[in-house]
Amino acid sequence: MGFVFVKITVESPARPGHGQDVELLVDTGALFSMLPETTLKALGIKPSEEMEFETASGQLISRPVGYVWFRHNGRQALSPVVFGQEGDKSVLGVVTLETLRMEVDPVRSEIRPVPGRMY
Repeated sequence: MGFVFVKITVESPARPGHGQDVELLVDTGALFSMLPETTLKALGIKPSEEMEFETASGQLISRPVGYVWFRHNGRQALSPVVFGQEGDKSVLGVVTLETLRMEVDPVRSEIRPVPGRMY
């Protein structure tokens, strides 16, 4: 399976209508989405908490986390976002993907809408 990238609009809850389009790697192995700290600060996003994460190498790191509106093809979701540091990849994680009620279509290399699920 190849990589799936998506162009999505991100926006501060405090500044509606002042969004920015970004391209993110859809990473179903990542819980939270991550964007560069510089992008988030430019949008006026402020961290609401500090969270600890385990890296692929097993190292524990601490990063600020805030909330962003993600908008894509008529759908929107307020979702947590990690403030990425230099060298971090910008990703769309599963929390945001599922909150948007979207899933990965690896054949078409895109994300597509699905109905909300209540099991």
